[in-house]
Amino acid sequence: MSNPQQLSYSKEHEWLSPAEDGVSTVGITEHAANALGDVVFVQLPEVGDQVTADDTCGELESTKSVSDLYSPVTGEVTEINEDVVNDPSLVNSAPFEGGWLFKVRVAGEPEGLLSADEYAAFTAGN
Repeated sequence: MSNPQQLSYSKEHEWLSPAEDGVSTVGITEHAANALGDVVFVQLPEVGDQVTADDTCGELESTKSVSDLYSPVTGEVTEINEDVVNDPSLVNSAPFEGGWLFKVRVAGEPEGLLSADEYAAFTAGN
């Protein structure tokens, strides 16, 4: 399992892209997608919602379980991925590309996130 080096990762298994004009993209990791199994439903925050780092902001439902979605950063949601809402299996098939979940205008500097190597070590221990 490879984690793209340019991304940051949370211990709740979300990834965060580097900000472009203050906006970052959020998704769940391949590790999380594999652990969930086939994702059949996603509930995402609404555009304009304020999300807070480490707080629940949505839900992913799979054939195995329901899992909370946590925001890795604090900020305002600027876009959601309608493709994932319409086809939740994208979370499994392309978690780092077409399966992204939402974009957020980040408030402040993200804290407590892991590098790709740190995340790999973290998941190896779980």
